[in-house]
Amino acid sequence: MTASFARPLSAAAALSLMLAACSPVFNWREVPVGEAGLVALLPCKPDRAARSVALGTASVEVRMAGCEAGRATFAVAQVLAADRVQADLWLAAWRAQARQAWPGASDDAVAAVPRADASPPPRRFSGHANDARIEVLWFSQAQAGGGVAVYQATVLGQASEPAAATTFFEGLQLP
Repeated sequence: MTASFARPLSAAAALSLMLAACSPVFNWREVPVGEAGLVALLPCKPDRAARSVALGTASVEVRMAGCEAGRATFAVAQVLAADRVQADLWLAAWRAQARQAWPGASDDAVAAVPRADASPPPRRFSGHANDARIEVLWFSQAQAGGGVAVYQATVLGQASEPAAATTFFEGLQLP
């Protein structure tokens, strides 16, 4: 009797493995990030967190959403600044931290993000260190009720699908 059960279980196990192999690595979905209205396109179900981060001389609560897919981590962080001066200081501090952590940066250039504030312009950073890769995009948007939402979108690692980082960055939608 044991032998008759072994065959169906093996077939079921094989079918299960085949179905798992057919599932996509990147399952893109729209995800709201923070309370300022940004919607990010993430390749997997995100984890969410809030933590204090040092930005310049301030310790700031940052809200994040991110996940891992295809050998890379995709994340968006958001913080609300009281005004443009504070937002500019936090953007500069985030950029300085990245340059310090990734001294072999290959690019730090002006970028385009629809509906982001033009001043300061969005910035994109790419770097490599010890077989690791990072791409970061910083941008901000003034809020109708006052204050400025400041964002950092990051891809850490070399995604198994070459267009994944482009899809992620182009999928950021400001209200």
